[in-house]
Amino acid sequence: MTTAQGEFRRERVRTPRAARHLGTEYKENFNATFHALGHLAYEGAQVSASVLDLIGGKVLCAIDEKIALPTASVGKVLLLIEVAAQITSGELSDYTLIDKTPEDDVGDSGIWQHLQAPALPVADLATLVASSSDNLATNLLLKQIGIERVRRRSEGLGLSRTALLDSVRDKRGPDDAPQFSVGTTAELSWLMGALYRGQIVDQHTSRRVLGWLGLNTDLSLVASAFGLDPLAHRHVDHEIQLMNKTGTDLGVRSEVGILRGPRTSVGYAVTVSFLDESMAMRLKVLEALKTVGLDILEAVH
Repeated sequence: MTTAQGEFRRERVRTPRAARHLGTEYKENFNATFHALGHLAYEGAQVSASVLDLIGGKVLCAIDEKIALPTASVGKVLLLIEVAAQITSGELSDYTLIDKTPEDDVGDSGIWQHLQAPALPVADLATLVASSSDNLATNLLLKQIGIERVRRRSEGLGLSRTALLDSVRDKRGPDDAPQFSVGTTAELSWLMGALYRGQIVDQHTSRRVLGWLGLNTDLSLVASAFGLDPLAHRHVDHEIQLMNKTGTDLGVRSEVGILRGPRTSVGYAVTVSFLDESMAMRLKVLEALKTVGLDILEAVH
């Protein structure tokens, strides 16, 4: 860890933190969130949420925010940070071409697997990861920069319980990491705030990552409450602007983001881990996440 990274981490540790459940007007503003996530917990789900006022510095909502849960593709934010950092330092070029290879092919999310292009530049792959959570682009970027570099970067930022553990796999065997990524909402909401303030590596790197996250087309979870066009919301719309990343897997729904509004800006992270055995339970989870989004929208607008 460099001296600058050590100072940054110590400063983060020294920063005062509010209690998990607040007795202020902020908690009242998030009553619906507490009830919605509480109902899921009563039905056996593990829930975690952290919402921070990035202007006033207040904790608006905190629910079991220090427990580490699977976060699915939310861990790709850590990959994007390392890619952006290497581009900023000149170690990696925006235009470095990476070939598509059969051994890295993986299904599910992403569009490169459906395209004919045999190779794409690094910046385009990062755009695919941020906009469509592209699994093939993720694996090839990980191969290019190395997962150990992602881990060292995350640890250097002070993330002790949030990590990208593995490449994307169609099936996980006994010798593979059990999850693609894990994290606490406390650390992830802090990370969003640090990106907002330009503190992740430097302002240029932070802005690059936020620019990619502003392209995300998945507004199906928390962001479903914001009324934005999933395919075109990079700019301010009705006085709000969103940058987010979602994670979806069997029994996992997770989202991190920044929502800017006329009143304030917030950094948020919400994760629900549940037994995904019925459509009814899955829809309850989605409805609860939308409720969190409605409270966030009310806080900023």
